[in-house]
Amino acid sequence: MQKKTGNLIWKSASFVTEFGNIDIKNILANVIQEVTLELANGEKKNTDKPVIYKQIRIGKKDYQVIIETVASKIRNRKKKNVGMLAMYFIDNTSFLEVSKRFEETQMCLGIIMIDSYEELVQNIGQEEKVQLVTEIETKIYEWISKIDGIALKTDNNRIVFIFEQKYLDKIIENKFEILKATKDTETEGVIPTTLSIAICAEGNSNSEKFKATIDAMDLVLGRGGDQAVIRRKGKYEFYGGKKQEVEKRTKVKARTVATALEELIEEAPNVLIMGHSNGDIDSMGSSLGVYRIVKSLGKDAKIVNNTYGMTLKDFIEAVEKEEEYKDVIIDKTQALNLVNQDTLLIIVDTHKKSYVEVPELLTKTNKIVVIDHHRRGPDYIENSILMFHEVYASSAAELVTELLQYTKNNAQLNSFEAESLYAGIMVDTKNFTFKTGVRTFEAAAYLRKNDIDIIKVKKWFQSDLESYNVIAEVVKNTEVIRSTIGISSYDENDENASLICAKAADELLTISDITASFVIGMVKDTACISGRSIGDINVQLILEKLRWRRASYSSRSTNHRNYYR
Repeated sequence: MQKKTGNLIWKSASFVTEFGNIDIKNILANVIQEVTLELANGEKKNTDKPVIYKQIRIGKKDYQVIIETVASKIRNRKKKNVGMLAMYFIDNTSFLEVSKRFEETQMCLGIIMIDSYEELVQNIGQEEKVQLVTEIETKIYEWISKIDGIALKTDNNRIVFIFEQKYLDKIIENKFEILKATKDTETEGVIPTTLSIAICAEGNSNSEKFKATIDAMDLVLGRGGDQAVIRRKGKYEFYGGKKQEVEKRTKVKARTVATALEELIEEAPNVLIMGHSNGDIDSMGSSLGVYRIVKSLGKDAKIVNNTYGMTLKDFIEAVEKEEEYKDVIIDKTQALNLVNQDTLLIIVDTHKKSYVEVPELLTKTNKIVVIDHHRRGPDYIENSILMFHEVYASSAAELVTELLQYTKNNAQLNSFEAESLYAGIMVDTKNFTFKTGVRTFEAAAYLRKNDIDIIKVKKWFQSDLESYNVIAEVVKNTEVIRSTIGISSYDENDENASLICAKAADELLTISDITASFVIGMVKDTACISGRSIGDINVQLILEKLRWRRASYSSRSTNHRNYYR
């Protein structure tokens, strides 16, 4: 076949038999164009591409086409050799059909859990409890039967099920209808009836699939429940997740974690404490709280802080004036010199590998503790030996404050540390207006006993007039879509763009009728998007649809700050 014109020079008898009644030239036109382009690119890049493989469907059959250039003695009118392509057609139809059937009949393994089960049934009578559970389980079994699945109840609130992979697309197409059906179940109390679903569609063995499904369920629960996750092709896919989290933490867990943390600290030769990059007051306040726990056990600790935004400027200046912390806060180079396999690394206010202050530290120690309150994402730290991850908490500072109350040595905060933790709670709850529960106010009350200077704390949050005017301009240029979603942008490219976007997104939520806000900006060659919500719109799910590089969360609401190349 001629490369440029697509004219057939010669064809075998088998080719004629196979395609005798088909206009093969028109069918192959696009293929020839693609191949020619690939060969040209290969020549430009000095890449040897003697053979190209293409998959093509002709009629009702699938063919693998092997294409290669061949030497030709045929000359055109300009007496130049005509480019020729040799094409070999291999009927792949049966193989692809068998492969498809094999893939479709592969086993998918899933787990369904009833969220907040204990809280759901604790205040109703035995008869009502049986009736409620039966109604929920009936809906679940009916949903599983629609996909020809097999289900097994393994606990009061957990059902394991298996089904063939060919039904997976149907489940996705119907948007996990069981999530909505369960929410429609009437209950006596205020606790909503929701489900968490984890499905795994990959793995070389059933045991691998089961382990991956359990990990996926941990991920769902770490994101607040009321949603489904599918693990396939090495990625997590999320569905649902619009319900507000309901506080369901117990003080027993805080006490248990505090005891385990102290044991790890006592066994470790040295301790490093690290928050997220571009640290905020919650990250730094939590770090100082953990530092006090370590010091109460007679151990030394260092806080790794390599970067911070302009919101921390006043706070950092205040820290530097405190004699005790002059040698406590270290940079990346110092941290890498101190870390070893036995170092205890305590991560606060993030659980994401890509968002910690110095990611390299994660690979240099086998002992990692995570204390965080953000909805869990796929990029979580998997090799932690202790995790205090509560999405129902207002802030990391709240969690650290709880741990302080249960330390066996009764760690005593100084006033500056108490103010730092209090400030962390304030900023993530936006002055105790968002995502506050009983435990939030209990933590704040505990901190107020330590001679906190509220005026000093308020000054840490003050913005200069220039920044305030910039934020006001961003808010002024907001476009409102669907009557409730505010979208704006910050057009200046500077290092404070992410912070300006975050503050502007927060400010937009103070405007009546706006329940979700998105503000876009640029930091050098990276676009950043801050999303906030106080309504039914889950900005996390929206932003996860994009290909993100890095993300930080804040508990002012469902809140994301994403960065894109």
